[in-house]
Amino acid sequence: AKKALGLKGKLHAQKRYKEKVQLKKTLAMHAESDGKRKADKEPEKGAIPAYLLDREQAVRSKILSNTVKQKRKEKAGKWEVPLPKVRPISEEEVFKVLRTGKRKRKQWKRMITKATFVGQAFTRKPPKYERFIRPTGLRFTKAHVTHPELKTTFCLEIIGVKKNPNGQMMTQLGVMTKGTVIEVNVSELGLVTPGGKVVWGKYAQVTNNPENDG
Repeated sequence: AKKALGLKGKLHAQKRYKEKVQLKKTLAMHAESDGKRKADKEPEKGAIPAYLLDREQAVRSKILSNTVKQKRKEKAGKWEVPLPKVRPISEEEVFKVLRTGKRKRKQWKRMITKATFVGQAFTRKPPKYERFIRPTGLRFTKAHVTHPELKTTFCLEIIGVKKNPNGQMMTQLGVMTKGTVIEVNVSELGLVTPGGKVVWGKYAQVTNNPENDG
């Protein structure tokens, strides 16, 4: 937002303002309330004294939707993950320098040595313009994901790379290293939200080194 100037900056600010208003409205709707509500209690057998007839048994309720909590965490970019801290990986480890040209003097190309994810409609650029090469043998489309509650492993399709702890560039290139948060397609599992909608995508964290697969 700081870099956007003029009309672009105004449009961006307007968009962010709308997002914030929507988030505040949602939070206000599900806000933590210490309001009193009637206790769901079974009617007592026998006669009740007159002085107890008008008295209402009240319980304090704290309501905060899990969905809103999750959204707040996503906005902040924080998740409760199996591996909260991972070893940082240097660029030299991920990118191998490729020498090109007739005399092999040019060194602007890089080959990615880690597992990557590219979409189904991915098409490589012409060799003359391709800076980052993602080898076909290291391109992954599916992941073995273990459900924390069911303790069962499923082979699910990867939708995208959400966040790589080693930086924004790795995330954009779809590099998957230990600790990376990926999105997987869980429509086959038949998970349903409290509202009755089918859950399509869920986040999962890579807990091994995918490049050592096989």
